[in-house]
Amino acid sequence: MLTVFPKLGSAFTVIMQVRQNGAMSQSANQDRLTFWANEAANLHWHKSPTKTLDWSAAPFAKWFDDGKINASFNCLDRHVNAGLGDRIALYFEGEPGDTATYTYRELTAAVKRAANALVALGIGEGDRVAIYMPHIAEAIIAMQAVARIGAIHSVVFGGFSAESLRSRIQDAGAKLVITADGGFRKGKATALKPAVDEALADNHCPTVEHVLVVRRTSQPVDTHPRDVEWADAMAAAEAEHVAHGFDAENPLFILYTSGTTGKPKGILHTTGGYLAQVASSHRTVFDLKPESDVYWCTADVGWITGHSYVAYGPLANGASQVIYEGTPDTPDHGRWWQIIEKYRVSILYTAPTAIRSFMKLGRAIPDGYDLTSLRVLGSVGEPINPEAHNWYGSVIGGERAPIVDTWWQTETGAIMISPLPFITKTKAGSAQTPMPGISIAILDEAGNEVGREQAGLLVITEPWPSMLRGIWGDPVRFRDTYWSQFDGKYFAGDGAKYDKDGDIWLLGRVDDVMNVSGHRLSTAEIESALVSHRWVAEAAVVGAADETTGQAVVAFVILRQDEIHDAGADHEISKILRDHVAHEIGPIAKPRQIMVVSELPKTRSGKIMRRLLRDVAESRPIGDVTTLADSSVMGAIGEKLAGGATD
Repeated sequence: MLTVFPKLGSAFTVIMQVRQNGAMSQSANQDRLTFWANEAANLHWHKSPTKTLDWSAAPFAKWFDDGKINASFNCLDRHVNAGLGDRIALYFEGEPGDTATYTYRELTAAVKRAANALVALGIGEGDRVAIYMPHIAEAIIAMQAVARIGAIHSVVFGGFSAESLRSRIQDAGAKLVITADGGFRKGKATALKPAVDEALADNHCPTVEHVLVVRRTSQPVDTHPRDVEWADAMAAAEAEHVAHGFDAENPLFILYTSGTTGKPKGILHTTGGYLAQVASSHRTVFDLKPESDVYWCTADVGWITGHSYVAYGPLANGASQVIYEGTPDTPDHGRWWQIIEKYRVSILYTAPTAIRSFMKLGRAIPDGYDLTSLRVLGSVGEPINPEAHNWYGSVIGGERAPIVDTWWQTETGAIMISPLPFITKTKAGSAQTPMPGISIAILDEAGNEVGREQAGLLVITEPWPSMLRGIWGDPVRFRDTYWSQFDGKYFAGDGAKYDKDGDIWLLGRVDDVMNVSGHRLSTAEIESALVSHRWVAEAAVVGAADETTGQAVVAFVILRQDEIHDAGADHEISKILRDHVAHEIGPIAKPRQIMVVSELPKTRSGKIMRRLLRDVAESRPIGDVTTLADSSVMGAIGEKLAGGATD
């Protein structure tokens, strides 16, 4: 299906219409493609597209594919060219208290130099660049520079291990790694460069030609012939760089996310459609006023939220934003509120995990700061429970700032379900309504629409501009993972229901992927890490409800008896195995508990019954065990739990 661009109008006019009569969603859904064409027209195109959507090779979409565009130019140069060069683009706040401020003119100049530095290192269109950085301004500069020259970045969260970094570099075939000596976290310098050296050791990643190193903490690091100092490369680079237009479907980035098979999936996003929808959703969901708002999304750029709503969306919209390197409790639990007071933040976008952590500490801490600048609050990563929603709105928002509870995924690229501030009457705990131009359905397993108050499977029924274009190097897995459950519809992997009013409530994952503090972790990946330890013969991992993180990792392991004669007590074994998982994958995957057991509950066909283990992990009565090959197994596990054999 080919759709010709209509005569394009102003998205600002569309948004004003929303505020006047609430008709945006209705008009968008009546003519989705015209709506998206109008949103795309807000960007600068080196060559304007004449087509909106080509869905003829579904599920491989092409949006605006005869147009040419440059993501970096849209985020930087065009604002300078429009006379906004002196507007603040970034307020950087380091954890130790150091700060830096970049105007759009200054940020554009830095990205131009970085782009030239990359070219000097042999990076060009289509090359992959791995970025393994703390949450500092240079990380955004690096992402923008890679995009500017038509290369593809693959950002790896700085909390991931050397092995996780290695597997992602190998899968993407990265030619360059950009990293730092380290960053600051929880009051001390943490190392990053050693993990890069470990990942590249013994020629494990032969495609990597250079490592570009930012000096952030002044920690001593080993140097190799492949290493290049960021400061030296920037000093040697030419100041001017002309941003050329690339095809709208030119790959922009690969971002790896956990999958049920254990191997992380390289989610591929392209440029034109992604940037159009990210910019549109950022303006609309947060009621953005770029001339006056100060926006702060607390996500790290290593996650999709940091891509879409730190590195691209806010800059495409000419917004001023805060980025903070560290943790919310350093040097004390008032750090976030101090930052909001200091920069007069008006829009805050964060995760329910953080909100619940603050709730535990009470309202006295935030009450000690002036938070009256806040006018819109956002939530992301997992459904926000009503108690946290109400506390967030009352204590942080002072009952005046609406909360937008957003649902989306790495794969969707942009927010898909959310109330609109000052328009939608919000409900605590509900994401409520699809975004304008987005078509959502909740189906039963047979593909039929469910009724009100009935749980079902969340699907997206029509293509959208920021949708993933595939899994890097694996088109078969792309089809099988997302498009095989319901013909022609994207299955999100989440359960959902409509309430009596037709609003959407998310019910969490229906596969073996956990959501820990808004980060998706594969049970298979963690099980693989556990079994890689010489003590472990078999492992089963489940996600258990957790008051702070939403879900927590709980593992059950069977030990190799010939390997554990000197291992010590169960709690000592548990600590060593928990640390092993943190080393193999990263601290975010570290199990909350590890239980050493003699057997796992399995059906006669050998399938592990994880629902029964989840009952144990969440201290519920054990469910039906009639399908187990040995029903006494759960009794033995229950007795061991009663004996306190957890960490």
